[in-house]
Amino acid sequence: MERVLFITGMGCEKCEAKVKAALEAVPGVSKAVVSRVAGEAVVTYDGTATDDQLVAAVSALEHYPVSGILDGNLRPESMERITTPALAEAFIDAQVDLLRKQIGDGSVLLALSGGVDSSVVAALLIKAVGKQLTAIHVNHGLMRKGESQQVIDVFEKQLGANLIYVDATDRFLDKLAGVAEPESKRKIIGAEFIKVFDEEAAKLSGIGFLGQGTIYPDILESKDGIKAHHNVGGLPDEVKLELVEPLKLLFKDEVRTVGAALGLPDSMVNRQPFPGPGLGVRCVGAITRDRLEAVRESDAILREEFAKAGLDKKVWQYFTVVPDFKATGIKDGKRAFEWICIIRAINTRDAMSASIERLDWDFLEKVADRITHEVPGITRCVYDVTKKPTATIEYE
Repeated sequence: MERVLFITGMGCEKCEAKVKAALEAVPGVSKAVVSRVAGEAVVTYDGTATDDQLVAAVSALEHYPVSGILDGNLRPESMERITTPALAEAFIDAQVDLLRKQIGDGSVLLALSGGVDSSVVAALLIKAVGKQLTAIHVNHGLMRKGESQQVIDVFEKQLGANLIYVDATDRFLDKLAGVAEPESKRKIIGAEFIKVFDEEAAKLSGIGFLGQGTIYPDILESKDGIKAHHNVGGLPDEVKLELVEPLKLLFKDEVRTVGAALGLPDSMVNRQPFPGPGLGVRCVGAITRDRLEAVRESDAILREEFAKAGLDKKVWQYFTVVPDFKATGIKDGKRAFEWICIIRAINTRDAMSASIERLDWDFLEKVADRITHEVPGITRCVYDVTKKPTATIEYE
């Protein structure tokens, strides 16, 4: 369990050390990460310590008043929305200090998908601990077209990160074979990710931390039972790694602002959100390799046409979905019974609600024509006009 104490009056390293020692002396507390820059102490405990005990331990020092205490997964109401470079820089300074104190001289392993969240976490960790970070990119066979190669090009060749590439396509798809229930698919993908990282960690010496790109909407949706997120809920007991989640109280728009302040390229900062389970949640129903390929190819066509039309900078997220459902069509003058491709394009600020982009019909017709003629197995396209709520952004 985790609690955050907001503390004022810590003006030097000795002050931090006093607060840290006082908190770690409380029965049940296993670790306290104290930062005068952030003005807070993150306390990990087993549930036996009470809020009163934690506050009393700090208050006994006399010079360090506690202004508040919260669940470590709850965003403070007083937390200002990060909308400017100055606010982003303040957040970065605080997180870099907290990360250095949490990780110390240890080594951290990061799940690097190449999406916005994990990319910003990687940049923060590089700024905080440099080569103590080892980033692992797992190709689970559910990536978008050309995405794994792009991750290698950007992070290994351009940013000089310690990057390990793991091709686990067959491993993931074999585990997912025949599984149609959405939450079961997500849990299988999440569990297999943990296993892969555990195996990779075992090959490295001194790894004690696992970085994750958890953001606040992930926590809220998991808490409310809307859907499970692979990066929420902690790690299984058998995985002996401590979590590092510097973005977990930020909304998506704030993550982008922080990424820009960190100097990440625009193509990365403003990259479309991509779910942890990848195309697995867009291949609705039990995943088959041929239908998964249809999702990948149709998605590539949609992204290409959005870029050509200048819509890639206007629309927050756009993608295709190919459910396990077929409809009759005509191809080469013959009856064809093939899949339906659903096109979805939405706009949102924080991913908690979403509106539909009103796309031009000529544009949609062009996209549908390309998909039905260029992607094997698809005979029909439809456009989803359902906002969030009632629909979630993704289909599973």
